[in-house]
Amino acid sequence: MISAGDFRKGLTIELDGQVYTIVDFQHVKPGKGAAFVRTKIKNIVTGSVLERTFSPTERVPRAHIETKEMQYLYNDGNLYYFMDTETYEQIPLNREQVEDAMKYIKENMNVTIKFFKGAPFSVEPPYFVELEVIDTEPGVRGDTVTGGTKPATLETGAVIQVPLFVNKGDVIRVDTRTDEYMERV
Repeated sequence: MISAGDFRKGLTIELDGQVYTIVDFQHVKPGKGAAFVRTKIKNIVTGSVLERTFSPTERVPRAHIETKEMQYLYNDGNLYYFMDTETYEQIPLNREQVEDAMKYIKENMNVTIKFFKGAPFSVEPPYFVELEVIDTEPGVRGDTVTGGTKPATLETGAVIQVPLFVNKGDVIRVDTRTDEYMERV
């Protein structure tokens, strides 16, 4: 159990049978009346964000999230298969559970999967991935001075903005947290 006065960003809590992560919190001490904690909490399964206030002495159960490194194997229609690298056990996840992460994941890549009470709910790609550019407009000589960008389609289907000197066939490093081009490899 954790008291509302000890809330921090990123903390996971259990409310009404659902698991939430704290996105933002603020301790409020009005001139009149009792102090309270105003929070924005995000449901980790559905992604919905709620605003809720707590008394600083109110206690809520802390949710214990397990993380496991697993390897992406393949997809067959709507199911994506991941393998535990220690036990070689395979688990299938549906498209809704992996949709956001799959734009940076290719076969045989290691990913982090989060579990709550033994059930997987989230897939996270590595922070930095190296992917090949399969389609982009050719850069025009002399345009590099402006520091402009152009869209590029990567081998996984993701479209990101890249500098004008990046060409089709180049392998680039991408920050998956911000969807930003980092460097050419």
